[in-house]
Amino acid sequence: MEQHLYEAEHEAFRELCKAFLAREAVPHNDEWEKAGIVDREVWRKAGAAGLLGMDVDEEHGGGGQKDFRFNAVLVEEIVAAGASGLGFGLHNDVVAPYLTDLANEEQRKRWLPGFCSGDIVTAIAMSEPGAGSDLAGVRTSAVRDGDEWVLNGQKTFITNGELADLVIVVAKTDASLGAHGISLFVVESGTPGFSRGRRLEKVGLKANDTAELFFDDCRIPADHLLGQENSGFYHLMANLPRERLGIAVAAVASAEHVLAITLEYAKTRQAFGKPIGSFQHNRFVLAELDTEVTIARTFLNQCIVEQNAGRLSVADAAKAKWWTTELQNKVADRCVQLHGGYGFMMEYPVAKAWLNSRVQTIYGGTTEIMKEIIGRSLGV
Repeated sequence: MEQHLYEAEHEAFRELCKAFLAREAVPHNDEWEKAGIVDREVWRKAGAAGLLGMDVDEEHGGGGQKDFRFNAVLVEEIVAAGASGLGFGLHNDVVAPYLTDLANEEQRKRWLPGFCSGDIVTAIAMSEPGAGSDLAGVRTSAVRDGDEWVLNGQKTFITNGELADLVIVVAKTDASLGAHGISLFVVESGTPGFSRGRRLEKVGLKANDTAELFFDDCRIPADHLLGQENSGFYHLMANLPRERLGIAVAAVASAEHVLAITLEYAKTRQAFGKPIGSFQHNRFVLAELDTEVTIARTFLNQCIVEQNAGRLSVADAAKAKWWTTELQNKVADRCVQLHGGYGFMMEYPVAKAWLNSRVQTIYGGTTEIMKEIIGRSLGV
């Protein structure tokens, strides 16, 4: 089915992304995966190429394109290139709106130019050892002391956590209000009391640095509060649909890519004297996957249209997030099976895609949380 989401300018941007990734990422992927982290310089090169802060105002160093389609194109090409270590999606899709929409003008001038140039790598710290989807369970605290805030607590599973120069931290400022007593703070690298723990060893996404963060009497200036005090819950709820949409983009792109390489494999791999794709069972599996991936792409594209129009609802973003990520896992699993023993070998991209897909139904809100959100929206 022909899709009508992207226009000529998006396809031109796609070619730019492909060329950049072929030059600056693909040759280094294996090295980055062994190291567990990408080269810091690739962020600056991405900034120089215009791949960071596409929707940030030009006056602050961005591309000035308030069009999520550019974000989607970049994520799609990163997936196709297998450059799973590049945390550009979190930087552009998740952190950007917090800085553009919640920061005051002085904060924007301070942080956004570096955000767009790649001199500032960002992360957002929500999850804790005892609190993931449950924001009421956040124990990291922030206490006002004169012209400073004092942060104490621990965060875990933080993407870009080791490289990050700037971290948006979710902290409790009024314990009596539960989830409604949290605020957002910006903590810069090098701030006394801010430290990083071990680089976490993950099942997949090996090249993407994921770390523990610690705040021990970490003092930050009062003007590092982002948005309104005790309004962090509302700020997060406003931005989580975009984050979940970004995850859905990666899920559909991955499903499409893995299905394409598996289809080619099924046409060329011989068993019992004929291509394995010609066996009815395998042909039916491929037909089912192709149908579901087409449905996912169609719904995703409509969600992107809704996002650009400012109409993407919390429930629709949740639908996109859980269904596409569950499908991504299904596609990866079925495609490993179709590859047989070769599907279990890391030299085949389907094996890596299978490993990388598993976390998609967990971060950004688990499938179960997404269904709870949708169910509540139905009044049940």
